[in-house]
Amino acid sequence: MKLNLSVYLIFFFIVFLGTSCRKKRVVNTSFYYWKTVYRHNETENQYFNKLNCKKLYVRIMDVDEEDGTLIPISPVVFKSPVPDSVELVPVVFIVNQAIKNQTHTQLDELAAKTVRYVNGKLGQAGKRSFRELQIDCDWTQSTRDNYFYLLRRIRQCADLKNKQLSVTLRLHQLKNQRSSGIPPADRVMLMCYNMGNLRKYGNQNSILQQSELEKYAGDNLSFYPMPVDIGLPLFRWAVVFRQKQYAGIAKRLNISLPDNKKLFRETDHNFYEVLGDLPDYGLKRGDEVRWETVSPDELEDAARYLQQFVTSDTLRLIYFHLDEPTLKYYRYETLEKTASVFR
Repeated sequence: MKLNLSVYLIFFFIVFLGTSCRKKRVVNTSFYYWKTVYRHNETENQYFNKLNCKKLYVRIMDVDEEDGTLIPISPVVFKSPVPDSVELVPVVFIVNQAIKNQTHTQLDELAAKTVRYVNGKLGQAGKRSFRELQIDCDWTQSTRDNYFYLLRRIRQCADLKNKQLSVTLRLHQLKNQRSSGIPPADRVMLMCYNMGNLRKYGNQNSILQQSELEKYAGDNLSFYPMPVDIGLPLFRWAVVFRQKQYAGIAKRLNISLPDNKKLFRETDHNFYEVLGDLPDYGLKRGDEVRWETVSPDELEDAARYLQQFVTSDTLRLIYFHLDEPTLKYYRYETLEKTASVFR
C-alpha cells in the first residue's frame, strides 16, 4: 500500500511539474483585409495597433476562368501605402472550378503569372518584397491534384526562394484528410467560419456554430501534419429567402433595420419577415431574412474549444476581417481576450 502511494505521488509530481513548466504558447494576432480598395482608416489602424498586430493579410486578387483563360478578378487597388512597420502578406483566392480542367502547362503559366502579379501589387503598396504568400482555395477531391501541382510550381518560382507558402484550410478538408490530401505548403490557416449551409432555410447560423465546429475539429486538428493557424470571423450578413428558397445576401442591410417593426416582423430567433417592398436592399414583401452575427461569447467559446487541440508553440490568430463597420461591434478587449485563450 505504501509503495503504491509512493508511486502515485511521484507520478502526480511529474505531471504537475510538467504542467507548471510548460511554456505559454506565442500567439500573434493578425487581420485579413478583404476589400478591393486599400486606404488608411483611423479606426482600423487603432484596432490593428492596439492588438499589437505585425502582419496584414491582404487579398490581392481572385483567379477565375473566362473563355478557358485564367485571369485576375477584382484586384486590390492601393490608395495608400501600407505602413513600413506592417508586414504585408499577399493572399490570392483561386476559384476551385477554374483549375479543374487546366493542363500542367497552363498551371505552370498560372504559377509564374501569380507570383509576378503579386510582386507588382506589392510595389503599388510601397513594399519591395514579401516573406509569406498565402493561397486560398476550397479545393475538392476532383481538383486536388491540379491544385497541389499548382502549389508545387508556385514554390519553385525563383521569387519564392526562402519564403513561406501558406494555404487556407476548410473544416471539411481538415476532417477528410485522406480524400482531401495534405497540401504541399509550410503552414495552413484553418477557416473556422462559413461552416453551415448558407442556402438552407431555417434559423441556424452558417457563419459560426459551435456544434458544427466540434464535428470537424478535435483530434483532426491535433494530428494534422503541419502547423495549423486559426481564422475566426468578424463579420455579419443578412441571408434572404424568397418563398423559402435562398435568394442571396442583402449586403447593404444594416443591423438596426430589423428592429424597425414597421418594416420587419420577427418570426423566430434571428429570423424576420419583410412587411413591405424595400427596393434599396433588394427585398420584397414576404421575403424572410436570417440575420447572422457572431457574438463575443461565441468567439471565445470557439477559441476555448480549439485551443485544446492546437499543438504548435506559435500560433497565428487571424480575424476576418479588418473593416470599420464590423469592428464597431467588437471591443479591443474582446478580441484580445479571445486571443489570450490560446496562450
